[in-house]
Amino acid sequence: MKKTGTRLTDWAVRKIEAEYRDDVCLLVGRWTRHFDQEQEELSFHYYIPATSRSNGLARTFIIDGIGYDLFPMSWERVERIAEIRGDNPMCLDHAEILYARHDDDRRTFTSLQARLRANLQNPRFMYARAIETLDTAMKIHRDMLFAEDLRTVRESAGYICMRVADAVAYLNQQYLGIPDHIQALRSIKNVPTGFIDLYEQIIRAKTADEQQRLCHNIIAMTSRFLDEHDTHSVSRISAPDFSELAFWYQELSYTWRRVYYWCDRHDPVNAYLWCCFLQNEVDHVGADFGMEDLDILSAFDADDLAAFRKRAERVEQQIVTAIEVHGVHLASYPSVEEFLKQND
Repeated sequence: MKKTGTRLTDWAVRKIEAEYRDDVCLLVGRWTRHFDQEQEELSFHYYIPATSRSNGLARTFIIDGIGYDLFPMSWERVERIAEIRGDNPMCLDHAEILYARHDDDRRTFTSLQARLRANLQNPRFMYARAIETLDTAMKIHRDMLFAEDLRTVRESAGYICMRVADAVAYLNQQYLGIPDHIQALRSIKNVPTGFIDLYEQIIRAKTADEQQRLCHNIIAMTSRFLDEHDTHSVSRISAPDFSELAFWYQELSYTWRRVYYWCDRHDPVNAYLWCCFLQNEVDHVGADFGMEDLDILSAFDADDLAAFRKRAERVEQQIVTAIEVHGVHLASYPSVEEFLKQND
């Protein structure tokens, strides 16, 4: 006797052929096993509509305690999956076509499967997806810090766990397709040391404060992990042109003057805020030009702006020196008369 999944698939195909032949591009299925003790079986998963009339095919129901969902998924949504955005890639990667309206529909779908698999083989592409996914986790955490009830904090913590796990998987050019998240993480070769333990600690945490703190820790751990494996960054310059750094410094030099001005006026608020802008810029050029120890803000002390000013001066001089030792001359003039003389 046929299994339930097979019988339901047969029913869906008959339904499409009888009532929705021009309204459904594809019926897509996958092999599923709801629990370990059950055997895998091929069953429908979703369909790709050709017209809105196909909405009449969609339905949810329960058979013998197991829920089934036959739902529409647009071509645009499938394309997002191929680009590893949105739904679990397994929805496309492990899908099987159960019904196709035309061969063109079939070819379009299989080409999207091929695109997904090619993307998974592209380390630069997957690194970028990992960064995007980590950024999502950070945004959830920022909202989580303002939550006033335990339920919201716990929900946010769950999504943070899933997103950082996805980021780690993407770095490994994989995705978490196994329903058991811990099992899936243990199957990945390259995972940060202590990541799985911290993941479980978040779930076991008793209070909102503890979950917020642990979520911060796992995000920071994942961020360091991605940074350590950033060998494909498109922003990194293999042979940096220090004339570009000179142009940058000539534009930003006045920001240093602003920081010094407010330090000299003993105004910690403006000194701090202008340095935040400056630090962001410095961090970017530091990464691009291979310079380290460009930290200014850690030296900030509202009660000791003189020491803070000295640290900003050291970083500025470090950048000027890097420009000069690479044979690049700054366009710096002692007066407007000298500028006009040399640029007449």
